[in-house]
Amino acid sequence: MVELKTNTSIDAMYEAGQVVARALTAVREAAGVGVSLLELDEVAHQVLRDAGAGSPFLGYRPSFAPVPFPAVICASVNDAIVHGIPTGYRLRDGDLVSIDFGAELGGWVGDSAISFVVGTPRPADLHLVETAERALAAGIEAAVVGNRIGDIAHAIGTVCREAGYGIPDGFGSHGIGRRMHEDPPVPNEGRPGRGLPLRHGMALAIEPMLIAGGTDEYHAAADGWTLRTNDGTRAAHAEHTVAITDAGPRILTAR
Repeated sequence: MVELKTNTSIDAMYEAGQVVARALTAVREAAGVGVSLLELDEVAHQVLRDAGAGSPFLGYRPSFAPVPFPAVICASVNDAIVHGIPTGYRLRDGDLVSIDFGAELGGWVGDSAISFVVGTPRPADLHLVETAERALAAGIEAAVVGNRIGDIAHAIGTVCREAGYGIPDGFGSHGIGRRMHEDPPVPNEGRPGRGLPLRHGMALAIEPMLIAGGTDEYHAAADGWTLRTNDGTRAAHAEHTVAITDAGPRILTAR
């Protein structure tokens, strides 16, 4: 069931989204060669404390997970696509990092992700990240009243495929609101003009994930959470929480 949010609820989701935006900005600024993923998790956790917000990630345990998620950020490095558990690993020059983060404030949730390179970037990594951001922008542009879920999926998938990148099979965008994952599911590839019509008050976490090698295949690491590319190539992830309104898409996690 898809819950249509009121304008007041969308404003409340914006407040949660701005906690997310502040945390991701703080993590990006703190990231550097020699900084550990656990230290980045603490940076984000402090933003939550300062805002009086909670984490929808910490303790989250979907059906596939062997243990509850133990952190407030997902920190995925190099060939890790999503769901990376922060560890004592210290970032190295040239690492490609994806940080996914959520916040719960006043009963509403925001969710967003960024990818960036630490230290000296490789041109191929910069292109991968830039394409993820373009795919996200294309998905948001298609998130307008009168379009359908398939229009968002098609916009994202077109950008990814034209650049020669893979899209992890079975993972995509999703509804969001009182919970981190709500209806409707939104694939990251699809046919335009298909699926649920988009209406004022829908809220979506739009999140393209790209695999540099062009394959769609991945596997779960030994921790049961981290998803890694099968071909060992690098991955990037970009995400915003977006409200669909009669005035156009409103990015609730804008930084």
